[in-house]
Amino acid sequence: MKIGVPKEIKPQENRIGLTPDSVKTLVSEGHEVLVENNGGFEAGFENAQYLKAGAKIADTAADIFSDAEIIVKVKEPQKIEVDMIRENQIVYTYLHLAAAKELTEGLIKSKSINIAYETVTDDNGRLPLLAPMSAVAGRMSVQAGAHCLEKNQKGRGVLLGGAPGGEPANVLILGGGVVGENAATIATGMQAKVHIVDKSEARLKQLVEMFGDKIIPEQSDKVDLNKLVAEADLLVGGVLIPGSEAPKLITKDMLKLMKRGSVIVDVAIDQGGCVETSKPTTHRDPTYIVDDVVHYCVANMPGGVPRTSTFALNQATLPYLVKLANKGYQKALGEDKNFLAGLNVYKGQVTYKAVADVFGHNFVEPVEAIKH
Repeated sequence: MKIGVPKEIKPQENRIGLTPDSVKTLVSEGHEVLVENNGGFEAGFENAQYLKAGAKIADTAADIFSDAEIIVKVKEPQKIEVDMIRENQIVYTYLHLAAAKELTEGLIKSKSINIAYETVTDDNGRLPLLAPMSAVAGRMSVQAGAHCLEKNQKGRGVLLGGAPGGEPANVLILGGGVVGENAATIATGMQAKVHIVDKSEARLKQLVEMFGDKIIPEQSDKVDLNKLVAEADLLVGGVLIPGSEAPKLITKDMLKLMKRGSVIVDVAIDQGGCVETSKPTTHRDPTYIVDDVVHYCVANMPGGVPRTSTFALNQATLPYLVKLANKGYQKALGEDKNFLAGLNVYKGQVTYKAVADVFGHNFVEPVEAIKH
């Protein structure tokens, strides 16, 4: 099968869909791989490395979209890319469609086959292709938040771990999933005071087993969230409803409770954000202020560390891609219900219920769609 890897064009997005090692694996399975010229350069991968792995270098993205049967990306197709997607072409990438109406409509119109990394599941209901980037984003959230707390970044002027004679900062993490766990890893390592709020008592027990008394677990239906928000120096939003828009847990009114110069890092911004005042920002211009609270809402946080992120992403996505290329989409998806859960838009039909519901489209069961 012919697999195409265009250069990412979302602002400040420097990851790439495949590493040279991943290309080597696919070529060894008998597939042809096209990589856009200098597509991996910003992540530290040279054209020569791709050529050595067996790829062909394409001059432009248009060459790739016009030739490849499978398009492998990192971020959702931008408008110029959507216009190049062909009928029956397979697009394998992060999509986050529940927060992207125009993109959803464009993919429906293209009659392509769209598999979203973030809705592929495993037997335990987890999201194995979202997890590596959630881990990176969770770790970066505290790193970014600590920087934003500095006075020259318009923050409170607080050091996360405190110092002799100075108390550590209060970090409030909403959501105890992959983002929350990884945020806690960094925040506790920096010796901050860390509260983690989650609705699952079982998950909070797991986190206590991991972190011991370095965290304070808070069950969402038993906690005074207003009080925690008022005490927080750094709030990390890491809540997720798979494939759906994030719930708005922090309202405009709650923002007024926060201290001047406190910081919100809304990792859920890809899914619309879990803070009512959140709006997407970029690595070039990552923050803005509402009610004296610094908001950091970069929609592609792992793009800031593209080399680490590309390696981590490929470790998760490559086995599914090999299956897709070797067996074809009907067999690969048809024999694996977890992989099938990644199918969001199929030949003009919406095959992911949360996306259909949010935009008022007819939902078609993916298992039925791929029969035709």
